Amino acid sequence: MSKTRPTIGTDGLALPILPPDRDARVWARLVRVMFYTPGFMGLLLLKTGEPSSFGITIELLMLSSASAIVGGILIGSQTTGGGADAPSQVGTWSGSLVLELLSVVPFLAAIPALFHELAHSTLLHTHAPGAVDIALGASELLPMVAILPFMLYQLAGFGTLNFVVSKPVNWITNIAILFLIVGGYYFYREGDYLMEKRIEAFLVVVMAIVVIHGVLKLIRMQTAYDAHVEPKAAK
Repeated sequence: MSKTRPTIGTDGLALPILPPDRDARVWARLVRVMFYTPGFMGLLLLKTGEPSSFGITIELLMLSSASAIVGGILIGSQTTGGGADAPSQVGTWSGSLVLELLSVVPFLAAIPALFHELAHSTLLHTHAPGAVDIALGASELLPMVAILPFMLYQLAGFGTLNFVVSKPVNWITNIAILFLIVGGYYFYREGDYLMEKRIEAFLVVVMAIVVIHGVLKLIRMQTAYDAHVEPKAAK
């Protein structure tokens, strides 16, 4: 059974509230999934051979895949043994922040357009003589439903972002993610690819800024915690 983490420092002030311990092995497995899955889907989208409809979808998928590697590097730097400093102690938390905001968010933004491209590709689906196209209608929005459990994950306090920003900022950030993803898909379906790219690019820039702020905040919090926590008694 793990010991209760101290809440009051040696100076009598409250210690920073750090995220709970994460299982680095689980996050490392997620790195593999987030590396291969978006890359494979990007290749499928290239296979459709309809570049006028690509928009920024492939770029989002490649960003998701590449960010997973960065997240893996951060998770691999985690250590609490001898010689551990503040950055190495927050490696898993920092890696999870990268995966959550720079891998999962771009992936969720790309999925609706990816599904539409694959469902309507004339190269992947050759029509037999006399075949009738069946309109998918509102069912094309089903892949977008994956955004809802992600929002629940973030707003219910599971996400790492919850520990590096205030609750109002956390809500604003995640609601903005939802509206930007929906807005990007709307302009994609309207054929306004320039506006779609601007919205998705803005989403990525915001996520990058939040990740940088979050990683630096985690390091500062860990430094303050180590400086004021009561030393462990020698065994």
